[in-house]
Amino acid sequence: MKSSNIFKNIPSEIKEEIFEEIISKKGLKIERIVSYGHTTDSFEWYDQESDEWVILLEGAATLSFENAEDINLEIGDYLNIPAHTKHRVSWTIPDKKTIWLAVHY
Repeated sequence: MKSSNIFKNIPSEIKEEIFEEIISKKGLKIERIVSYGHTTDSFEWYDQESDEWVILLEGAATLSFENAEDINLEIGDYLNIPAHTKHRVSWTIPDKKTIWLAVHY
């Protein structure tokens, strides 16, 4: 058994958003996501098979939803995104890390 730290082992330069699987079992996946001004392409939508609970641990972000209002997230904000709710990351704070914890279930 080994402990880890959600805020450590992040490269100083991030060219692409980092998706790091922490735990994965049947019906459950927990991942750390690190953004650095990254967004989802304006014509691309996440349409996931499972529900997703996400909390913002560092930075700031805006999630856009198809046919719904944008949601701005700050440190500590969390939300549950039901399966097949089309969404995308439309903004993350530029020049600073944004760290997410996502639970897919």
